[in-house]
Amino acid sequence: MKDQWAERDLAVSIAEQQAQLTSVTKTQKSVWGEDSIYWTIEGLNNENKPIMVWVQFGLDRKPITGENSVHTELIDNSISEDEMYAKIASELGNIEIIHLQPSYYNKTYVWQLFYKQEGKYVYRFYQFSDGTEIGNGYQLPD
Repeated sequence: MKDQWAERDLAVSIAEQQAQLTSVTKTQKSVWGEDSIYWTIEGLNNENKPIMVWVQFGLDRKPITGENSVHTELIDNSISEDEMYAKIASELGNIEIIHLQPSYYNKTYVWQLFYKQEGKYVYRFYQFSDGTEIGNGYQLPD
């Protein structure tokens, strides 16, 4: 776990420097596709506003540098985790949610939903900004 913690700590440090993150409430690692590895860091910025920060890493577990390697969104300007849970419950009904987390999919910052329904495992993606579903999801093979 030392490598994982070191990678997380580096992501938090980058978010502090580039997104004016001043406190952390949650960190998560998201891996989707062949080259999309992101650490998401939720916390407060220097104006005491809740933010979500995405920090991109390469397959070599090193941070990507460049213009789009760090992305920040004010949580107040997006759909919150609680609002996403409510939306999912109203649209999908009785499912077993395995996880809901911020991620990156199809060049979009998203909420990634992984759930089980009627014995099948499914991924769905929703725009982080407004909760609009992207695509039709992916059902894992049996």
